[in-house]
Amino acid sequence: MKLRTLALGLTLAIAAGMIITRAQTPPATVDGLVSAAKVAAGTDWSGTFTRLCIPPPAAPSGAARGGGAGRGNAAAPATPPRERWHAEPAKVADNLYFIGEKDHSSWALVGSQGIIVIEALFHYAVADEVTGGLKKLGLDANKVKYAVMSHAHGDHDGGAAYLQDSIPGVRLVYGAADWDAVDKSTNRPGGKPKHDLVGTDGMTLSVGDASMKLVAMPGHTAGTLSYLFEIKDNGKPLRVVYVGGTAIPFNGTPDYYDTYLASSKKVASAAAAYGATVLLSNHTEFDNAYYKAHTAANRKPGEPNPFEVGKDGVARYFTVVGDCTTAAKLRAANAKM
Repeated sequence: MKLRTLALGLTLAIAAGMIITRAQTPPATVDGLVSAAKVAAGTDWSGTFTRLCIPPPAAPSGAARGGGAGRGNAAAPATPPRERWHAEPAKVADNLYFIGEKDHSSWALVGSQGIIVIEALFHYAVADEVTGGLKKLGLDANKVKYAVMSHAHGDHDGGAAYLQDSIPGVRLVYGAADWDAVDKSTNRPGGKPKHDLVGTDGMTLSVGDASMKLVAMPGHTAGTLSYLFEIKDNGKPLRVVYVGGTAIPFNGTPDYYDTYLASSKKVASAAAAYGATVLLSNHTEFDNAYYKAHTAANRKPGEPNPFEVGKDGVARYFTVVGDCTTAAKLRAANAKM
């Protein structure tokens, strides 16, 4: 009887201790979230961590402040020297090609019945990198069936009108809200594309044996699109999640951060359900694409694809995004107190 009473007492004590511990768990703090994000980032997502978790220096008095989501995303300034942005194209996998520049990515997914181009870069880079890159790789730009824009910011869609005008029959795709933004725009250095195909949540674009599923991801812009698609790497199927909008402002509203976080969780869940082991983006700082693309192209036989980080690696990316964004939301709230 004494043993039974002692055991019961120990059980109650442990349970009480667990309740007390839970009750005393401190709320999330900026420092705690940033530390957790740094651990999750490891070496795979260090660029994402830096961009989302480390606020930019304060602008000098009287100067315009750049928000995190806007850095590099406005209409292009005067064309910078070519050596600052040009990159050679690279074959990343059997049917996936990097046709971007040093800071911004563009991709070609090749199927048996055409090509899907992802992103159009700045207006000054599109002819050199996208259509010029396809030619260097031995791919026919006239076989591009879809040109899909993740969102309507000039560093990714400045060349959209050029692609629409130069490739016969190409379908230009934006999310609905970003088509609205394009239609209303009055200052586009690359020209205003004509309204075409609206990309909707769950839509599939196919070019024969290659296809892409669109995932609406409002946040970075209201019409941001992300993608799920499969590639082949030396014959091995690899599943890819492509995140269409990652950067955030550091002075956003609670509603902005909540929308962004909800969208990121949605894409993370879709990627996990899809079994994605590769994560791509449109800024090379987020996925180290400029370096990895050429590493992949120059691999020795049997070497793994550097973009393949596994399901855990993909999940860690979204952990970094979630923790850094929550930290930004707390910072913004504290700044207003």
